[in-house]
Amino acid sequence: MGSTNMSYLNPKTVTLIGIPGLEHVQFWIGFPFFGVCLVALLGNVFLLIIISTEHSLHKPMYIFLAVLAATDLGLCVAIAPKMLAIFWFDSCSMAFDACLTQLFFIHALQGMESGILLAMAFDHYVAICDPLRHTSILTPFFLFRVVLMVAIHATMLVGILPILLKRLQLFHSVVIVHSYCEHMAVVKLAAEDVRINKSFGPFVAFAILGFDMIFVFISYILIFQTVFRLPQKEAQIKAFSTCTAHIIVFLEFYILTFFSFFSHRFGHVSAYAHILLSTIYLLVPLPLTPLSME
Repeated sequence: MGSTNMSYLNPKTVTLIGIPGLEHVQFWIGFPFFGVCLVALLGNVFLLIIISTEHSLHKPMYIFLAVLAATDLGLCVAIAPKMLAIFWFDSCSMAFDACLTQLFFIHALQGMESGILLAMAFDHYVAICDPLRHTSILTPFFLFRVVLMVAIHATMLVGILPILLKRLQLFHSVVIVHSYCEHMAVVKLAAEDVRINKSFGPFVAFAILGFDMIFVFISYILIFQTVFRLPQKEAQIKAFSTCTAHIIVFLEFYILTFFSFFSHRFGHVSAYAHILLSTIYLLVPLPLTPLSME
């Protein structure tokens, strides 16, 4: 790693410090995160096994749930090993290319999760607002195209982020104030013009998360309008219960996601609070996916 006047030229490695200000308790903080990841891994693997082996569950809602479970497993694998290695073993060093790879998978899987939440909202919308056409609209081929489109959309947009970071050569630091490689945390290390990086990051966030969030809101506004017009109280309660778990995951995911996004750019949140929340919003929803299964 070359260095010039306290700057680093084409660094080969970076250092992740974990949670600044809480280094003395990181070892203990790792245990609840490990518990969340363990529950997420076991729950989502069990969910995938059940859905794949039980033919009665080969329906749109459960297909989307299986894809969401697979996405959650990917996020767990992308985040947890290195984060726990930092907390428990002070294994803070990471190859720069490995950091960019982790960054890509975290943000791409996060984008895919957002897309699947939108697909699930659309499934609920059709099931409640136009139930007679549910089977004809959500055909297996339609489901395949939706999942493929979600994956390509997230992969192509997020894939540009590490490419833009890779073109940077001069950094004023190689110490990332985070427990995993996050786009803006890496951008802040650069000692050269990063206006393109700072502009494209929000574009990707709103092109994926913002777009999905708007249409999920629209879906649920239409769903609630239909539910409130149902004549029977029991039918209303059943319709609401169908959507409750999805709404909880949706709100937790988007509220904390955008809090993390805006606090990175405009807020004055303490570093340890920001990093704790940004880790929580990625990991906490993971064990909730199996609970969404009726």
